[in-house]
Amino acid sequence: MARIAGVDLPRNKRANIALTYIYGIGNPRAARILDAAKVDPMKKVQDLGEDEVNRIRQVIEAEGMVEGDLRKEVSMNIKRLIEIGSYRGYRHRRNLPVRGQRTHTNARTRKGPRKGTVAAKKKSAAKT
Repeated sequence: MARIAGVDLPRNKRANIALTYIYGIGNPRAARILDAAKVDPMKKVQDLGEDEVNRIRQVIEAEGMVEGDLRKEVSMNIKRLIEIGSYRGYRHRRNLPVRGQRTHTNARTRKGPRKGTVAAKKKSAAKT
């Protein structure tokens, strides 16, 4: 099993797909990494040799942040926005959409399940 950047890559997937299991690596970046490491993207992870895995690992380390470092930087950026009191920080703090989306309707993913109105609860209790 190939372990890169603290992540066990799935053995039965192709190399370009398996690299996307690492946080911070998507399809385009995976293709760039495999090209720089001179590894066939269609090769399965279980068929990769130790030298190929080491070349991939070196390219990822040289190219930039992934996994823990990247998660830490993103959370620090959000924390900074909250501390300086910016509008975006305020939206993060309140768990609302940050990038200008409407919230009158929609935004249920960010806001969570609907909270029923108090008046509707009182009305239904009065009926019984």
